[in-house]
Amino acid sequence: MVEPLLPDGVTVGHFSDPVGRTGCTVLLCPAGGMAGVDVRGGAPGTFATDGLRPGTVIELAHGILLTGGSLFGLAAATGVMQYLEERGHGAEFGTVPVPGVVGAVLFDLLEGDPKARPTAEDGYAACSAATAEPAVGSVGAGTGATVAKAGGSSQRAGGGVGIESARVGEALVSAVMVANSVGGIWDDVRHEWIAPLHGWDASTELLPGANTTIGVVATDAKLTKEQVNRIATVAQDGIARAVRPAHTMYDGDTIFCIATGKVVAPYDAIEVLATDLVARAIASGVRNAIVR
Repeated sequence: MVEPLLPDGVTVGHFSDPVGRTGCTVLLCPAGGMAGVDVRGGAPGTFATDGLRPGTVIELAHGILLTGGSLFGLAAATGVMQYLEERGHGAEFGTVPVPGVVGAVLFDLLEGDPKARPTAEDGYAACSAATAEPAVGSVGAGTGATVAKAGGSSQRAGGGVGIESARVGEALVSAVMVANSVGGIWDDVRHEWIAPLHGWDASTELLPGANTTIGVVATDAKLTKEQVNRIATVAQDGIARAVRPAHTMYDGDTIFCIATGKVVAPYDAIEVLATDLVARAIASGVRNAIVR
């Protein structure tokens, strides 16, 4: 039996601009899910992540934006908010439902048209395209993604969106990852390089923040806010297993975790599986990417 790509109640949509070489990917959870985040690397770009920390009032997220365009791409979050608000999704504040939308960026401005960045309309379009069987590879936030950039142009390869899932008991765990890294990409299952980095070329002009691997671990398990934050933290090990080197000063690696709370499953097993799936999703995204 083939497992679903995503937990029930979770969908993923893409907006892709293959000419401008950018785009965005949105994970939707209209009913809301317990959400956490972990941010690594020296050059992060994020939206509304402080509210996901333990000890804050906000617990649920309804949409998670993964976007190209660097910080300009965060404009797409407005479209995600609009899409959810129009459908009445969000946490009730008095009589007003306010959607919980968070996000993270990667840098692709030098891959195509530097003036092409995801907009609010593009974020809305990604939501409208959301499905339980989304495309992978050079789509959405992975449209302009590249990897193995520390070795110079001769080693650089295409990055992309990868999605992997597996079960822990009755719970489904999924990883939606977008690889756009300084480091090379290692397949931790097949034990082989997909995009090797043979050496760090000191003459390569690396721009701080011009990279970054971002993604989401999604599950239908019942988890606390502290647990989803810890899973996001531990799942960063999956980046380190697939991206070598990872978490550099040139990357802003960020992982979200969202849990819909529909089934009970052993937390420790989810934590271990999430790390495996992140590594696998990064590898599959790069395998399915357009050759640059």
